[in-house]
This record gives sequence, structure tokens and C-alpha cells, in this order.
Amino acid sequence: MIAKLKGLVDSISEDCCVIDVNGVGYLVFCSGRTLGNLPSVGEAVTLMIETHVREDHIHLFGFTSELEKSWFTLLQTVQGVGAKVTLAILSTVGTDELSNSIAAQDKTVVGRATGVGPKLATRIITELKDKVAGFAITPSMATAKGGAVSPATDNTVIQDAVSALVNLGYRQTEAYMAVAGVARSFDGEASVSDLIRLGLKELGQ
Repeated sequence: MIAKLKGLVDSISEDCCVIDVNGVGYLVFCSGRTLGNLPSVGEAVTLMIETHVREDHIHLFGFTSELEKSWFTLLQTVQGVGAKVTLAILSTVGTDELSNSIAAQDKTVVGRATGVGPKLATRIITELKDKVAGFAITPSMATAKGGAVSPATDNTVIQDAVSALVNLGYRQTEAYMAVAGVARSFDGEASVSDLIRLGLKELGQ
């Protein structure tokens, strides 16, 4: 099984690239974001690889970060989400936005990807909402130890505050990011009113 390729960029197409490793060209499927971040043709590159072996083909999928590779694996645990749909999601939504939107249970973000309808978007949110704690990082929490969304405040209180901010016209994901971030400033549990007040202040900056 191929786990990593280190070579030169030979060519870049719409959904894949060819990596020249000592004269052998490997066809690697990537997300649009990964392809957009590749160096120019002829320059050196290293890609982490996930190899899919089927009866009729062997496909290589490439990633420039472990985080994107982890998301590639996690998304495919959802029924109806294959490699093609997963790459479409990762091409449309950045990993930070993806993790926070799922934690916020905001299906509109993942629903922007080609091939993801309302039912599939709902299934992705429902099945992954309890699995994103290790991925969900908000800007205001990036410097916190571990960076994970794990405030002391009860999750129900956070969701109530998020709902209040959404009712005021803010998008669900940005409301969640603001509330989850300010919740870390409390040593103990914060009240809904505390989170709404500080969340509005965060959103107003």
C-alpha cells in the first residue's frame, strides 16, 4: 500500500495530478483546495496518500495535511458518502469551517458541496456531530491548550445561546464559533445570558 509520495509535480488537472517519482508517474486524486495549493509543475512536492483498492481499480488520494486526510476518512464513515462526494466537500469547505459547522449542526455549509443534497447533509451532521470534538477549533480558541471545543459550560446552554444569536440574524456557524469561544473564558459554567452578551461582543469586533 502506498502511504506517501515524494517527487515532482508532473501535471495538474481539474480533479487530480500526476506526481513523478524517479520517472514513474502516479495519478493522484485530490480536493480542489489541495490542487490549488500544489507547487508549480516541475517543483518538488510531498503528498500523504490513501490507497483504495477495488476489484476494477486502484485509486490514490492525496493530501498535503494530516487534518484533511483525517477528514477524508471520517466523512466516508457516513452512509452514502464515498470518495467522490468527500473530495467535493473538501473542495468546497475548509477543514476549520467544516468542523465548526458540524459542531454547530449547521447543514447549510456542507450542503454547498456538489452532490450533497439536504437529506445527505442532515445525515452527515447527525452522524458526525459527536465525533468532531478533536477537530472543532474556533479562532478565539486556537491558542488554548489543545484547541478543542470542550468548555466547562453545559452544551445545552451553549446551544440555547447559539439559537438566540441565530434568531437575531447571525449565521448558525458564526454564532456557534463566538459562543463556544467565549465559553472558555469562564472557570465554571456560564449562563445563557452571559454567553449571549459576550457572544454579541465577540461578533461585533
